[in-house]
Amino acid sequence: MKKNIAVIYGDGIGPEVTQVSVNLLNAIARRFGHEFKFSYGLMGADAIDKTGNPLPDETIEICLNSDAVLFGAIGHPKYDNDPSAKVRPEQGLLKLRKSLQLYANIRPVTTYPSLHHLSPLKTKNIEGVDFTIFRELTGGIYFGRKEVDSEYTLASDECVYSREEIERIAHLAFQHAQKRRKKLTLVDKANVLETSRLWRRIVKELEQHYNDVFAEYMYVDNAARQIIVNPRQFDVILTENMFGDIISDEASVIAGTLGLLPSASLGKGAALFEPIHGSYPQAAGKDIANPIGSVLSTALMLDYLGMAQEAALVREAVEWTLRNNFVTKDIDPVNFYFTSTIGELIGDYVGNKAPGEIHMANIELRKSTII
Repeated sequence: MKKNIAVIYGDGIGPEVTQVSVNLLNAIARRFGHEFKFSYGLMGADAIDKTGNPLPDETIEICLNSDAVLFGAIGHPKYDNDPSAKVRPEQGLLKLRKSLQLYANIRPVTTYPSLHHLSPLKTKNIEGVDFTIFRELTGGIYFGRKEVDSEYTLASDECVYSREEIERIAHLAFQHAQKRRKKLTLVDKANVLETSRLWRRIVKELEQHYNDVFAEYMYVDNAARQIIVNPRQFDVILTENMFGDIISDEASVIAGTLGLLPSASLGKGAALFEPIHGSYPQAAGKDIANPIGSVLSTALMLDYLGMAQEAALVREAVEWTLRNNFVTKDIDPVNFYFTSTIGELIGDYVGNKAPGEIHMANIELRKSTII
């Protein structure tokens, strides 16, 4: 099978974790006889520095002509600390989502027994947690009309949703729930917001077409609490753009570290796959970032490309790595392994090298000696 993959390294740790995934795809290609052709584009602060544009037209063209997009992260302190900046890295990602019509962001949340100790939640509350957040990605307050007066004493951000925008992602969420435990939770603020009342009205209408799925409705403030108190109750969560942004980051603490969680953004064009973490500029170039979020995003990409066996093998490799304590600094600040080492271990596993064949002495040489 031949596939064209657009690669956007982005900023901060983006290049390091994304390169692990590129190497992984090459290992998959060798084992299964596939061919991945990579085309590289600029986006974010890196693109601004090199072109003055957070998303050059060339990058959009590369993505439009690809089967899928593998993305790292964007963001830089010089923009984060300057709210008056007219050109920002985030503008590139928002524009790319619009250009590719990526309206559905899918974020799986799972836990690993060997890492339960990292979570601030009690182990008994996170055992067996497995749910997926469907976040609407191209509407709502992030894309509404924005105004500020000349004296900077009054500002507004408009939140707008249409029936079409809600229906298309709701159908995807219901269909996903049908393949899982057949439960869907709409998270909104229908007691206050008109847009939320529209979401609730439309989802209730669609509920009649998915009789095998139990649908429930929860205000976002309660949902934020329930994700911490009893995360096992959730199967598929459906919500709008800003609420999804917030609760998916909140849900990351269940796994113990932001570095573990992947995401997929689907729409009418090529899908985009990225870890949910930010650019973490403090770690850039140090080979200490956690690449697992990017690796699991690659597994989602393989699923999307119809390579279920390959995706399952990647997830198996990740579980083996974590189970054997091959982890990065965010998980174990003393006995940790480098980003590139974790990538090599996963690549070796995918390459059909039995764990016993991995030369532990060589791994130890790459391991941190901080005490």
